[in-house]
Amino acid sequence: MMSKPRKACLSLFLLIIASPSLLFAAEKSSAAILVRDTLTAPGQPAKVEAKLISKRLMLIAALGGELLELLVDEKVVATAMTGGDGRAFFTYTPKAQGLAPVKVRVGNSPRVDQAEGQANLAVWERRQPILVIELSSLIEEPIPSRVSPIGIALESERKPMAEALDELEKLTQFYYRVIYVVSSPVGVDGFQKSAEVRDWLKRHKFPTGYVLTLPADTNALGAKIDELHAAGWKTVKIGIGRSKAFVEAFLQRRLEAIIVPEPTKGDVPRKAKVAKDWKDVRRKL
Repeated sequence: MMSKPRKACLSLFLLIIASPSLLFAAEKSSAAILVRDTLTAPGQPAKVEAKLISKRLMLIAALGGELLELLVDEKVVATAMTGGDGRAFFTYTPKAQGLAPVKVRVGNSPRVDQAEGQANLAVWERRQPILVIELSSLIEEPIPSRVSPIGIALESERKPMAEALDELEKLTQFYYRVIYVVSSPVGVDGFQKSAEVRDWLKRHKFPTGYVLTLPADTNALGAKIDELHAAGWKTVKIGIGRSKAFVEAFLQRRLEAIIVPEPTKGDVPRKAKVAKDWKDVRRKL
């Protein structure tokens, strides 16, 4: 017969096998929260999407079932639980128009340390004119051939094109709203790409806008334009980009497209406007 101490050890071992999370019960998981930008109109519900990720790979499965809180002006306005993939979806209806930061944080959790992430909530009137800008058209380096056709692989040391900041400030000060578009290459998390783009824009003091991250698919931008139009955003009709794929997504829908800087001969899509540099962009609008 098995002795009592051996029975107790066996029981504890079986319990741990059945509930591996007990191994980590005494230590909370270090986590981070990534949040996507959101676009809505005053009085219309906004769907804010966040993702809770573990900084310890072995505990990534434990990030489902966590309570997250959405804060606006430091007040909790909605809560949501993370699914098995760590994502959570909030619904919040803003009243005033504008563009304001929103925050998502971990609620009271026995398993996960406090963490928070931020993004922008764009609350715009649907009649306001909107510029859709490919991020690569703001960056001075040429697009490397190995990156996806729309957007650019972002590196913190890359600098803005000359005059891009000043000209975009003039365009957005009183009239245009801006959507920044970048693609997320295969294997790169779209949430992380959004955060990188916001950081780059903020570091270089570009006007705050709505960052739109798309999958690395040449049809993704066109599908998104169609989706925005169907949702009532009819003023999404001007694109300013660097790549042929970006510009063609607008031209194929009989919308206005400006390519900047001026590409090599033969690379300009038919009916696209060409701006030599950002100082020339305003003349083309």
